[in-house]
Amino acid sequence: MKQKALLVVSVAAGLLAAILARAWFDSRNREVEAMKDKIRRSQSVVRVIAFRRPLPAGTQIRTDDLGDLPLLEGYLTPDHVQVEDLNRVLGRRLAASVAAGAPLLWTYLDGGRESPRGLADDVRTGMRAVSIPVSGAAAVSGLVRPNDHVDVLGTFALPDENGGGAAGGGEKLVTMTVLQNATVVATGSDTARSRALRGSSDSGYSTVTILATPREAEVLVFAQQMRGRLFLTLRNPGDVQYENDLPRVDFSKIESELGSLNELRQSNLRRTGASR
Repeated sequence: MKQKALLVVSVAAGLLAAILARAWFDSRNREVEAMKDKIRRSQSVVRVIAFRRPLPAGTQIRTDDLGDLPLLEGYLTPDHVQVEDLNRVLGRRLAASVAAGAPLLWTYLDGGRESPRGLADDVRTGMRAVSIPVSGAAAVSGLVRPNDHVDVLGTFALPDENGGGAAGGGEKLVTMTVLQNATVVATGSDTARSRALRGSSDSGYSTVTILATPREAEVLVFAQQMRGRLFLTLRNPGDVQYENDLPRVDFSKIESELGSLNELRQSNLRRTGASR
């Protein structure tokens, strides 16, 4: 009888100890969860790139392989690839296999983290990027955008060999085409890549950066130092036509050829209309 009583007491003591231990663990878990909630509320959420499907090592990353994942800022590490870096990882290969839903880390990529790309990466070998001061109407009402193709025209006050001219003071105004079919790589500080990442920018700009050969760059830099102004004309993306022997245009040129230019324009319009 005494042994049975001791057994009952032991079992009861064990159950009490288990209940007390469970209550202690539950209390600690509540404290931890409360702390986590406090941290969550105090931190902003960032979005990182994650994998939509499992991929083996060596896979070249494509857009449809990736999604995004919300991550508390406090858990963000320098190794996480954030959504704004998407263009820096597309086309690169995986150095390790990854699971579906796993966040993309720079260490998963062959070659690791890339240094941030700048405008120099968009300059083709043998070419130079040169900025010219054009804005507003001179930049086709500010509608010129990166990757557009343009011609560069300049109007300058040149010495008049005849000693007079419309500008007076022994000078005359002359307009000439300085460069044809140049590619725009930036408007202000906006490039095609920055516009794709941040969305379209409606802010104005006072400079346009174009690609030019070293010799063309010299001409453009010299043209900026002359008394005058540069203008852009916008081309259709598929128009690669080059005009040979474009004349310098001054007042006498306009006066003598204005009629024939209008006749040619009307003839072209009639021919274009008839072909439709």
